[in-house]
Amino acid sequence: MILTTPLKSNSIKVLLLGSGELGKEVAIEANRLGVEVIAVDRYPNAPAHLIANKSYVIDMKNENEVLEIIKREKPDFILPEIEAISIEALFKAEKEGFFVIPNAEAVNKTMNRKNIREFAAVELGLKTSAYQFVKSFEELTNAANKIGYPCVIKPVMSSSGHGQSVAKSTEDLKNSWEMAKEARGDASELIVEEFIEFDYEITLLTVRNEKETVFCEPIGHIQKDGDYIFSWQPMQMSEIAKNRAKDIAKKVTDGLGGRGIFGVEMFIKGDEVYFSEVSPRPHDTGMVTMITQSQSEFALHIRAILGLPLDFITYGSGVSAAYKSRIESVRPTFELPDDAFSTNSFVRVFGKPESHKGRRMAVALVYGDIESSMKQAKTIIENIRELK
Repeated sequence: MILTTPLKSNSIKVLLLGSGELGKEVAIEANRLGVEVIAVDRYPNAPAHLIANKSYVIDMKNENEVLEIIKREKPDFILPEIEAISIEALFKAEKEGFFVIPNAEAVNKTMNRKNIREFAAVELGLKTSAYQFVKSFEELTNAANKIGYPCVIKPVMSSSGHGQSVAKSTEDLKNSWEMAKEARGDASELIVEEFIEFDYEITLLTVRNEKETVFCEPIGHIQKDGDYIFSWQPMQMSEIAKNRAKDIAKKVTDGLGGRGIFGVEMFIKGDEVYFSEVSPRPHDTGMVTMITQSQSEFALHIRAILGLPLDFITYGSGVSAAYKSRIESVRPTFELPDDAFSTNSFVRVFGKPESHKGRRMAVALVYGDIESSMKQAKTIIENIRELK
């Protein structure tokens, strides 16, 4: 593999469409290999903007604005890092010879819950929860009554779990409808899913290129309103369930094709495995790999894109804990306890330009056995103070 230097006529370029905390780590790993990074987002001074070689602020749902940046910068690889992107721009760029990661059709399928659910359940024949798509409150009521309570209600397209809720009875449907409609993304259609009484859920990070597919150890996680709070690796599970999860992840990622890392989410009940969703990019629950693996999910993503070997070492178990802001501020300031930075722990502050209540601003990472690491991570998060 030939590598280059940024800002030269022969530089290898990656264009990040989405420059949040995950995009920032991707940019860091790209920079470590001399890759030029162009970071794009809808607001200025997004996390990846702060360390990229170039940055832009555009409306990423606007086809013309996205294509203009692509044609101006002529990147070797286009990396969609969020769902809210003009898919038409990606298809057109791909037709003109640009390399979309993993590919435009994979992005199209996975950015919309309807597309990916029908792809997994109908085309691939994978086991999923019962589901139905609805466009009106009347259809929502009928679908929920048919599927049964509790049921999960989500927009067909949203980021970081926004707009997701669980309805336990008909009385909850109005609130679920309003939550979904207010979500960032496409809320013109909703998916109503059977609530599976699963034992736990996992993310199986699956890395592929044209030569091979490798799996990270399964990651367990706790979510609230569809957004991750804690994750840990490895999630203890039976070999039967783990092998079934790998089979499902390989079928899904082979079906989607392309290069890069995929976060495949699944529900586990005993030895049974149910496909839930997949993201064709680094996954928020996978931030734990920054302390558990020699090559984090972000490093593996860049390696897969560049066609480099995908070998890595798993150091051991660890936990990540998201810190969410408790205040509103235009100059986020954090007071962290000294023991957050110890022999087995550290904190990553994302550098977002504004904090809002509930916005993810940092992550605590702890290495060690899951039980004690979880306690330590919770203590770190609880002891972070935001200063006004």
